[in-house]
Amino acid sequence: MLVRVVLLARVLVCVVLVERVFVGVALVERVFVGVASGGRCGASYLGRSVRGMNRTDRLYALVEELRAVSPRPRSARWLATHFEVSSRTIERDIGALQEAGVPIWAEPGRTGGYVLDRSRTLPPVNLTAAEAVAMAVALHRLAGTPFAGPGATALRKLVAVLPAADAAEAHRLAGRVHLIGDGPATPVPATVADAVTARRVLRIRYADRAGIDSVRDVEPLGYLGNPRHWYLLAWCRLRDELRCFRTDRIEDVRALPEVVVRELRLTDLDIPHERVRPLSLV
Repeated sequence: MLVRVVLLARVLVCVVLVERVFVGVALVERVFVGVASGGRCGASYLGRSVRGMNRTDRLYALVEELRAVSPRPRSARWLATHFEVSSRTIERDIGALQEAGVPIWAEPGRTGGYVLDRSRTLPPVNLTAAEAVAMAVALHRLAGTPFAGPGATALRKLVAVLPAADAAEAHRLAGRVHLIGDGPATPVPATVADAVTARRVLRIRYADRAGIDSVRDVEPLGYLGNPRHWYLLAWCRLRDELRCFRTDRIEDVRALPEVVVRELRLTDLDIPHERVRPLSLV
């Protein structure tokens, strides 16, 4: 079967960017939702008063303060004085950030403190309302692909980082855009969508084009896409060769503990090279 890769380069560049955008944004779903307002703060932060700052704002401010001085540390005592809260409050806030995946660690010693890894974060990215809607349209086209879930998460994070006025304008503009169709009717199972990243052997029940089921262990190696379907590229241990499994024909899937070590090369595909090429993020 000859299929070509759907070129989602620009979309995935945006997904990667939004996933890494302002590490505080990642807390919108994992920390900020449901967090009660914390201690009140005084002093000033980045040119504006932080008196009366609630916990949500303080978490953002902590990240930006640590980013501003990175790779130098800030002690819990210094941060507590700066935000006019207790050291225990700062320690709880840092703990919440760390649990959410923010790359903060503690350096021991008299001159130690908390340090943020700037190389793994990006400062806030400002987008226009039109750019935000363009992202929404592009991400909409991911429906039915292995990247639909991350695309939806990226879109929520994108909206979360927009200033209120820009977000309102983006919503108004989005209301004027109308789309027909939602992509393939059958979504890709989450375990299959995560398979290549997780690098775990899968046990699948698969129905071939004649509807005949078989159970087999496969080593996920990549994805192949055309305008109609997505395929999981995997080494089939039952057939002892590379096979393409249409994702909507995978009826059941279970991840096994065994790690995949095999790598996929373009030359492994039985497809004319002029018809297929790997996705690029540049």
